[in-house]
Amino acid sequence: MAKNNSTSDSQQYLEKKAFFRSLLTVYGRKPVLEALQAPETKPIKLHLAESNKESEIIREILALAENKNAEIIYHTRQALSRISKNSKQDQGVCVDIQCPNYLTDDQFISANKNKPFELIALDGISNPQNLGMIIRSATAGFIDGIILPEKGCAQIDPLVIKASAGSVFKAPIVRCENLTKTLEKFKSACNAKIIGLSLDSSRSIADINTINEAKIFVLGNETSGVSQSTEQLSDYAVKIPMNNNVESLNVAVTAALLSFRSVFQS
Repeated sequence: MAKNNSTSDSQQYLEKKAFFRSLLTVYGRKPVLEALQAPETKPIKLHLAESNKESEIIREILALAENKNAEIIYHTRQALSRISKNSKQDQGVCVDIQCPNYLTDDQFISANKNKPFELIALDGISNPQNLGMIIRSATAGFIDGIILPEKGCAQIDPLVIKASAGSVFKAPIVRCENLTKTLEKFKSACNAKIIGLSLDSSRSIADINTINEAKIFVLGNETSGVSQSTEQLSDYAVKIPMNNNVESLNVAVTAALLSFRSVFQS
């Protein structure tokens, strides 16, 4: 009986963990309004500062939250800042929303174990605008998910939401704690091939079209590139051929090329 209880507790813990990984806390009046307006989102809790003055945008936020059956909670200004984690920019408003396409790495693997999926993994992407544009391209293109570690990368905030043009709410985001461990998990469970981009590689991006297994393209930090631990896991390194002695592309442009690569395969 104790073993069954332990299994049940473990399952409940995993389910609770997965639920919180699917949540996104959005702060700032306009970003919160956009999040509530997005048909894909399910607001769980709307947090408001008691000191907020009545305004048209606050009334609209409240009406949308009520229509979507969100719990509405009023806080002191100090308490709200602890929830938003950004007292300078939250403008007295934040919302916890559930995004249907936000999964844990385990959830994604379980649903796609035997499929030749393609993912983009972010390794140290620090610029919010780059993150937003990467999300926008991957969501619009033919990428099955974006692996976004909880540490070491920019996280979703109003700048990212703006750069993504709202696509962040429908994006296929795969959340994980540690990128290296997650890549190892994908290699073991799905035989996924880890593909890095390198100017020194003799392989072109077109050369990987013959790889039928699942693929994970790793995009590294804007300045230093991929981390050493990630590079050691790579199965292939490829380059994007360029003319006129141009050395490299912005990481968001690279993500866009990867996201639409399959459309132009011969």
